[in-house]
Amino acid sequence: MIERVIHRVRGLTDDLFISANEPEKYARFGLPIVADIYPDKAALGGIYSVIQAARHPHVLVVACDIPFLHVGLLQCLIGLAPTADVVIPLIKPPQPETLHAVYSKACLPAMERRLLAGQLRIIGFFDEVAVRYLERAEVARFDPQFYSFLNMNTPEEWEKVQTLAKILPNE
Repeated sequence: MIERVIHRVRGLTDDLFISANEPEKYARFGLPIVADIYPDKAALGGIYSVIQAARHPHVLVVACDIPFLHVGLLQCLIGLAPTADVVIPLIKPPQPETLHAVYSKACLPAMERRLLAGQLRIIGFFDEVAVRYLERAEVARFDPQFYSFLNMNTPEEWEKVQTLAKILPNE
Protein backbone atom coordinates (compact mmCIF):
# COMPACT_ATOMS: atom_id res chain seq x y z
CA MET A 1 0.00 0.00 0.00
CA ILE A 2 2.88 2.37 0.68
CA GLU A 3 4.05 1.85 -2.90
CA ARG A 4 0.59 2.82 -4.09
CA VAL A 5 0.72 6.05 -2.05
CA ILE A 6 4.22 6.85 -3.32
CA HIS A 7 3.09 6.24 -6.90
CA ARG A 8 0.26 8.74 -6.53
CA VAL A 9 2.30 11.56 -5.00
CA ARG A 10 5.61 11.10 -6.84
CA GLY A 11 4.64 13.42 -9.71
CA LEU A 12 3.51 16.21 -7.38
CA THR A 13 6.88 17.17 -5.92
CA ASP A 14 10.63 17.01 -6.29
CA ASP A 15 11.00 16.76 -2.50
CA LEU A 16 9.44 13.42 -1.57
CA PHE A 17 10.35 11.59 1.61
CA ILE A 18 8.97 9.30 4.30
CA SER A 19 8.47 10.25 7.93
CA ALA A 20 9.54 7.32 10.12
CA ASN A 21 11.53 6.70 13.25
CA GLU A 22 12.62 3.24 12.10
CA PRO A 23 14.34 3.91 8.75
CA GLU A 24 15.34 0.30 8.20
CA LYS A 25 11.68 -0.63 7.74
CA TYR A 26 11.28 1.82 4.85
CA ALA A 27 14.70 1.81 3.15
CA ARG A 28 13.43 -0.46 0.38
CA PHE A 29 11.32 2.39 -1.01
CA GLY A 30 14.45 4.32 -1.97
CA LEU A 31 13.31 7.63 -0.49
CA PRO A 32 14.96 9.76 2.19
CA ILE A 33 13.64 9.05 5.68
CA VAL A 34 12.92 11.92 8.10
CA ALA A 35 12.95 11.01 11.80
CA ASP A 36 11.12 13.01 14.45
CA ILE A 37 13.01 16.00 15.83
CA TYR A 38 11.02 15.60 19.04
CA PRO A 39 10.61 11.84 19.55
CA ASP A 40 7.44 10.35 21.01
CA LYS A 41 5.28 13.34 20.09
CA ALA A 42 2.75 11.44 17.97
CA ALA A 43 1.65 12.59 14.51
CA LEU A 44 2.20 16.26 15.33
CA GLY A 45 5.89 15.51 15.91
CA GLY A 46 6.13 13.79 12.54
CA ILE A 47 4.39 16.59 10.68
CA TYR A 48 6.61 19.17 12.38
CA SER A 49 9.73 17.22 11.41
CA VAL A 50 8.82 16.86 7.73
CA ILE A 51 7.89 20.52 7.41
CA GLN A 52 11.23 21.41 9.00
CA ALA A 53 13.07 19.10 6.57
CA ALA A 54 11.25 20.20 3.42
CA ARG A 55 12.93 22.42 0.85
CA HIS A 56 9.70 24.14 -0.16
CA PRO A 57 7.55 26.59 1.85
CA HIS A 58 4.49 24.30 1.67
CA VAL A 59 4.41 20.58 2.37
CA LEU A 60 1.80 18.03 1.31
CA VAL A 61 1.39 15.53 4.14
CA VAL A 62 -0.40 12.23 3.53
CA ALA A 63 -0.64 9.07 5.61
CA CYS A 64 0.75 5.79 4.32
CA ASP A 65 -2.47 3.92 5.08
CA ILE A 66 -4.73 5.76 2.63
CA PRO A 67 -4.09 3.99 -0.68
CA PHE A 68 -6.75 5.67 -2.83
CA LEU A 69 -5.43 9.22 -2.85
CA HIS A 70 -6.97 11.27 -5.65
CA VAL A 71 -4.24 13.13 -7.54
CA GLY A 72 -6.66 15.85 -8.69
CA LEU A 73 -7.69 16.55 -5.12
CA LEU A 74 -4.06 16.68 -4.00
CA GLN A 75 -3.29 19.11 -6.84
CA CYS A 76 -6.19 21.27 -5.66
CA LEU A 77 -4.79 21.35 -2.10
CA ILE A 78 -1.36 22.25 -3.44
CA GLY A 79 -2.84 24.94 -5.70
CA LEU A 80 -4.56 26.55 -2.72
CA ALA A 81 -1.42 26.45 -0.56
CA PRO A 82 -0.42 30.09 -1.16
CA THR A 83 -3.79 31.21 0.28
CA ALA A 84 -3.31 29.83 3.82
CA ASP A 85 -0.89 28.23 6.27
CA VAL A 86 -2.94 25.03 6.32
CA VAL A 87 -5.11 23.75 3.47
CA ILE A 88 -7.13 20.81 4.67
CA PRO A 89 -10.25 18.77 3.77
CA LEU A 90 -13.13 18.86 6.22
CA ILE A 91 -15.28 15.85 5.30
CA LYS A 92 -16.84 15.06 8.68
CA PRO A 93 -16.90 18.17 10.86
CA PRO A 94 -15.54 19.04 13.29
CA GLN A 95 -12.45 16.86 12.62
CA PRO A 96 -10.46 17.83 9.50
CA GLU A 97 -8.29 15.32 7.64
CA THR A 98 -4.99 16.24 9.28
CA LEU A 99 -2.95 13.60 7.46
CA HIS A 100 -4.25 14.66 4.07
CA ALA A 101 -3.31 18.33 4.00
CA VAL A 102 -0.82 21.00 3.02
CA TYR A 103 1.07 22.80 5.79
CA SER A 104 3.34 25.82 5.43
CA LYS A 105 6.58 26.49 7.23
CA ALA A 106 4.73 29.39 8.90
CA CYS A 107 3.11 26.72 11.11
CA LEU A 108 6.40 25.67 12.67
CA PRO A 109 6.54 28.13 15.62
CA ALA A 110 2.97 27.33 16.72
CA MET A 111 3.55 23.61 16.28
CA GLU A 112 6.80 23.72 18.25
CA ARG A 113 5.12 25.52 21.15
CA ARG A 114 2.50 22.75 21.28
CA LEU A 115 5.11 19.99 21.04
CA LEU A 116 7.21 21.44 23.86
CA ALA A 117 4.10 21.82 26.03
CA GLY A 118 3.05 18.22 25.35
CA GLN A 119 -0.11 19.39 23.57
CA LEU A 120 -0.12 16.90 20.71
CA ARG A 121 -3.50 17.41 19.09
CA ILE A 122 -2.72 18.37 15.50
CA ILE A 123 -5.51 20.92 15.19
CA GLY A 124 -4.43 22.49 18.48
CA PHE A 125 -2.32 25.09 16.71
CA PHE A 126 -4.90 25.97 14.03
CA ASP A 127 -6.14 28.99 15.98
CA GLU A 128 -2.69 30.57 15.51
CA VAL A 129 -2.47 30.19 11.73
CA ALA A 130 -4.58 30.81 8.64
CA VAL A 131 -6.55 27.69 7.73
CA ARG A 132 -8.38 27.06 4.46
CA TYR A 133 -10.86 24.21 4.82
CA LEU A 134 -11.95 22.31 1.74
CA GLU A 135 -15.57 21.56 2.53
CA ARG A 136 -17.21 18.22 1.71
CA ALA A 137 -18.85 19.56 -1.47
CA GLU A 138 -15.51 20.88 -2.75
CA VAL A 139 -13.85 17.52 -2.14
CA ALA A 140 -16.75 15.68 -3.78
CA ARG A 141 -16.00 17.42 -7.09
CA PHE A 142 -12.84 15.30 -7.22
CA ASP A 143 -13.77 12.25 -5.19
CA PRO A 144 -17.55 11.80 -4.84
CA GLN A 145 -17.21 8.48 -2.99
CA PHE A 146 -14.49 9.92 -0.68
CA TYR A 147 -12.26 6.90 -1.32
CA SER A 148 -9.28 9.22 -0.75
CA PHE A 149 -9.99 9.03 2.96
CA LEU A 150 -10.34 5.27 3.41
CA ASN A 151 -7.62 3.93 5.63
CA MET A 152 -6.71 0.59 7.15
CA ASN A 153 -6.92 0.65 10.93
CA THR A 154 -9.08 -2.45 11.45
CA PRO A 155 -9.32 -5.89 9.82
CA GLU A 156 -12.65 -4.84 8.29
CA GLU A 157 -11.08 -1.74 6.72
CA TRP A 158 -8.20 -3.87 5.42
CA GLU A 159 -10.68 -6.22 3.71
CA LYS A 160 -12.57 -3.30 2.17
CA VAL A 161 -9.34 -1.75 0.87
CA GLN A 162 -8.24 -5.10 -0.60
CA THR A 163 -11.56 -5.44 -2.43
CA LEU A 164 -11.48 -1.88 -3.75
CA ALA A 165 -7.83 -2.19 -4.83
CA LYS A 166 -8.90 -4.86 -7.30
CA ILE A 167 -11.51 -2.65 -8.96
CA LEU A 168 -10.25 0.92 -8.64
CA PRO A 169 -7.58 2.20 -11.04
CA ASN A 170 -4.11 2.85 -9.67
CA GLU A 171 -3.78 6.30 -11.29
